[in-house]
Amino acid sequence: MDLLKKKFHEKSSALKAEMRALLKEHGGTDMGSVTLKNVFGGMRGVKSMVYETSALDPVEGIRFRGYSIPQLKELLPSRPGKKEPLPEGLFWLMLVGEIPTQEEVDWLSDEWEKRRIIPDHTFKVLDTLAPDTHPMTQLVIGITSLQSRSEFSKRYAEGMSKNDYWDPTYEDAMNLIACLPRLASYIYRRSFHDGNHIEPDDSLDWAGNFAHMLGVEGDLFKELMRLYLTIHADHEGGNASAHTAHLVGSTLSDAYLSFAGGMCSLAGPLHGLANQEVIKWVFEMIEQIGTRNPTKEQIAEYVQQTLDQGKVIPGYGHAVLRQPDPRFTAQRVFAEEHLSDSDLVQIVWKIFEVVPPILESLGKVKNPWPNVDAHSGALLVHFGMKEYSFYTVLFAVSRALGVLAALCWARALGTPLERPKSVTTAWVKEYLKSL
Repeated sequence: MDLLKKKFHEKSSALKAEMRALLKEHGGTDMGSVTLKNVFGGMRGVKSMVYETSALDPVEGIRFRGYSIPQLKELLPSRPGKKEPLPEGLFWLMLVGEIPTQEEVDWLSDEWEKRRIIPDHTFKVLDTLAPDTHPMTQLVIGITSLQSRSEFSKRYAEGMSKNDYWDPTYEDAMNLIACLPRLASYIYRRSFHDGNHIEPDDSLDWAGNFAHMLGVEGDLFKELMRLYLTIHADHEGGNASAHTAHLVGSTLSDAYLSFAGGMCSLAGPLHGLANQEVIKWVFEMIEQIGTRNPTKEQIAEYVQQTLDQGKVIPGYGHAVLRQPDPRFTAQRVFAEEHLSDSDLVQIVWKIFEVVPPILESLGKVKNPWPNVDAHSGALLVHFGMKEYSFYTVLFAVSRALGVLAALCWARALGTPLERPKSVTTAWVKEYLKSL
């Protein structure tokens, strides 16, 4: 049993015993009522699941095992001589609740390198698709084609104790995470670079190797990928992709099918497509105004025009956050240090000054602040990644870290099959009459 797996088993076994004791003593405790608005409103805000890897605070933003993004940038190990945190360290933290040492992160990088072998049939399946097939469609197909290697499905078919479900789930999670950069970069190169693929570089870390295989050269883009894949990794369990993966996993589908289901959810316009919507909106604004150096007044006029058309300002607002997204801030700090002369970055910063006051003046916007998607597109375009339809695949590679760590915890804790109760509108009407 490897060192991370052993540590996870120790931590999860202890929490499982604690959880059972809590349920035995406090199982009948009222956690808050559900209103009719919750029932009709997509269950927004209803406390209905336990999710160990991260939690979202409306003011402080996302916290991974209690650590904020600024804290993680200080505490997580980085590449020697570099500054940005390694995503391997965040996965370790989410899985066992401890900040890893440099040696532990190096071990995990090497472990994922050993596990990243993709079977030939996956590449063959992808090559049967038209190159202009949406990258997220290709990603989901690629993930499901890997399912034939699932350790969980194999061992479940052979027969195993429920107490052991976590073990092959851990193996599947590690194998899938290891393969994702290679899979995603293969899709990128076949779709946008005539199938001129780039082989992995064994000297690089997980995120740095992803940047290398995408074909964007230079250490700075590798640093951006380390930051990007860290800050997008998780956002508590109630968001659509995390909850979908959790729901599918609750049926005892393996990690490949669970993650594929979550990524179908991430592909939706109301979830993972947001950053491409932001950069598309920015370029439409540039085209209409006629300059890549618009004034704040010109931006304000375009913003108002967008609102008058009944549209939203992409990249602004969040279902939970009530302050600027710390993930936006982390990207802004990166841009300030390295890309402050970029005209696109300058536009993003001007939009940040212009949009919140306008949205606040409407009197009905709970959160006028930028979210993570308000900045990422401009950074990617700066490095030459102008293929907007691929942006969600980048998001997906990152999100695997959180949802697959969470799936390991769900199996270790023995969380049950999700089965909420639904009602008809006729039932609602009769219930209201009885009050």
